[in-house]
Amino acid sequence: MARAKNSLWHRHKYKINALVLILPIYFLYHSLFPEFPDAWGTKEIASFQITPAPYDLEPPYLHDGHYIKDFMLTFSQGNIADIRQAYLNIGYAALPLTTLQAGDVGILHGSQHGQEVHAIAPAVIEAGHKMWLTIENWQGKQIVTSWDLPKELLP
Repeated sequence: MARAKNSLWHRHKYKINALVLILPIYFLYHSLFPEFPDAWGTKEIASFQITPAPYDLEPPYLHDGHYIKDFMLTFSQGNIADIRQAYLNIGYAALPLTTLQAGDVGILHGSQHGQEVHAIAPAVIEAGHKMWLTIENWQGKQIVTSWDLPKELLP
């Protein structure tokens, strides 16, 4: 009787198959129960109460030629329909509205329950940077506020 080859596959095929069956369960669990960093402080700006929360504490990443950082902004007070446009950026100062309007990065989008934004960010976040929110209402009035960045985001 011929002896079967003692290859890597034959020695570990049941362990590899078990791993292939277990990995989807692991990834499903992590997708159903994500862990996000703590939300930042709530600010009152005009008629709104806004609380930002980053999706992660990783540095900004390159997407379509722009460095961005993802955030969720929760509006606990105020009517989102009163906002004509709103942008978020990270830097030393708020970017002018004309610069922000030139592209599609940094625009708040979502529903009344939360606004997601891919904030415009520098490649490396520095100690002097802040997160700037620029809101324009339907009458053309611009409102700008900022949040200090937590030390967890700084290199």
